[in-house]
Amino acid sequence: MNIVIAIDSFKGSLSSVEAGRAAEKGIRKVYPGADIEICPLADGGEGTTEALVNGMGGCFQTVEAADPLGNRRRCKYGILDNGAAVIETAEAAGLCLVPQGLRNPLHTTTFGIGEIIKDAVGQGCRKFLIGLGGSATNDGGIGMLQALGFGFYDADGKAASFGAKGLEKLTLISSENILPELEECEFHIACDVENPLCGPNGSSAVFGPQKGADEAMVRQMDGWLASYAKLAKETVAAADPLYPGAGAAGGLGFAFHTFLNAALEPGIEIVIRETGLLEKIRKADIVVTGEGCLDGQTAMGKAPVGVAELAKRYGKPVIAFAGSIGENAMICNEKGIDAYFSILHNVVSLEDAMDIQKAEKNMEMAAGQVFRLVQKFRQ
Repeated sequence: MNIVIAIDSFKGSLSSVEAGRAAEKGIRKVYPGADIEICPLADGGEGTTEALVNGMGGCFQTVEAADPLGNRRRCKYGILDNGAAVIETAEAAGLCLVPQGLRNPLHTTTFGIGEIIKDAVGQGCRKFLIGLGGSATNDGGIGMLQALGFGFYDADGKAASFGAKGLEKLTLISSENILPELEECEFHIACDVENPLCGPNGSSAVFGPQKGADEAMVRQMDGWLASYAKLAKETVAAADPLYPGAGAAGGLGFAFHTFLNAALEPGIEIVIRETGLLEKIRKADIVVTGEGCLDGQTAMGKAPVGVAELAKRYGKPVIAFAGSIGENAMICNEKGIDAYFSILHNVVSLEDAMDIQKAEKNMEMAAGQVFRLVQKFRQ
């Protein structure tokens, strides 16, 4: 029996690898000699670094970098055994790092993200897997680029300030002092939105309000970003503010795509490729996946359905485990998940359900029981 386990994290409880190991433990009580491979699963958002480092081997690094307000903080990123750096932008530019009363995208910066990249370059990394999402910024990524040596100046030669405000008077973009190693680097950006940089579906209009922008600020920032995009095109002919995902993370997607020649891809596709999951599924007899809450939203392209769609390329059966089963979960059956099960065995408090040790035991028991049934039918 060849079994591949690729379960997304149960947020606030089990990590991807912890969930996979608990499921493996239950399965081995039924199939002790099974060939079981646990693959980390993530969608490019929160938990991706932990999932890939713990699941693929590697180490965590810490570096002091600017937070969205320009204050110094210790930020964590991962370096995999293959030398690739894994970075979550929320580590340095996350909305969660800014108190509610201080949220103002006119002044929040992506500078710290560039500092993390620069540190990873210094560690020898030339391949980057970077997750966008949860940012507090709308600076078009110029902060990140400034940290990497790009220059952004007004008509008087004054360097742009932090935040979207720094876009207001831009007249010159310089690449004379960029980090020379950037030419050797490749960037794969986990981006699960398709918003353009500007306009009614752009970064300012769609995401600005949740970052503290009022209507007047949204209009200002959208105009500044449009001017920035025009100026960028004079520097990089391929600059495209309409490129799907350019508006992600307050225009950080545009900066990566334009100035660092980055590929913007769905996060699950990056993780699947880096972990070699497709080839492992091809050899499997059964595929196991899941997440904390499996519901109709899962069917809209979340990680477990991504796994199921891969499995169906090869006609593999797919079983999913979840902490809870939500509304419209049955749509997941149409997306390739053949059967799904809650790991909870009785009514419990949320606190008990989230307890890591209890969740591990529940996963182990649920997987064991389901595979007893598998064993019976295979006989």
